[in-house]
Amino acid sequence: MTTPLELVLFVAVPYMTLLVAIAASIYRFRTDSFSYSSLSSQFLENRKLFWGSVPFHWGLLAVLAAHLLGVFFPSWVAAFNGVTLRMYFLEVTGLAFALLALLGLVNLVVRRIGDSKLQAVTSPMDIVVLLLLAVSLVTGIGIALFHRWGSDWYWQMAAPYIWSLVLLHPEPQYIASLPVLAQVHVLNFFLLLLVFPFSRLVHSVTVPISYLWRPVQLVRWNRRGPAPLRR
Repeated sequence: MTTPLELVLFVAVPYMTLLVAIAASIYRFRTDSFSYSSLSSQFLENRKLFWGSVPFHWGLLAVLAAHLLGVFFPSWVAAFNGVTLRMYFLEVTGLAFALLALLGLVNLVVRRIGDSKLQAVTSPMDIVVLLLLAVSLVTGIGIALFHRWGSDWYWQMAAPYIWSLVLLHPEPQYIASLPVLAQVHVLNFFLLLLVFPFSRLVHSVTVPISYLWRPVQLVRWNRRGPAPLRR
């Protein structure tokens, strides 16, 4: 039987954070659309940014894609994991990408802490986001190490829970029966969702995918030729 606390954590909190995220995102876009881009610090420190940003984004995108795959195509994941060797491969690959993302995040944090110029452009919300991302990655890695075969029970437990929220028929018992580390991982996701519209994370919805189909851009160099020889 679900306890009142579990109802608050796994029913009330998800719906509240979703409503706040949607309303605040729309308000921010209508009142300050120019803030829908990440304030770049590349001009301050390019090389360290590369070794932080690239591993972090690639690792995080791969892990996120795996989570979405389990939600939208659970039968595919179940069939894939039907062969033990393939399940091992999926588990190891997911762990590797999570470690890659964590390595990139550590580099980004060290980069900001160690440079006074970057500290000047770092807001309190940036620190909150970095902490929440760190908790998400650490708990996810912890689940992979201490509660194995997460790719198998994810589609059996987490995916039905997510769909129950979407269909407005919440079934918190799915998450309530999971280990505490997994519950923290889920709650941390909703906290990230809550701060999403108030942080630089909103730049993730402004990916210029239109570049995939836009006409080829013609660049003309406005460069003077060599000066004519004088006689």
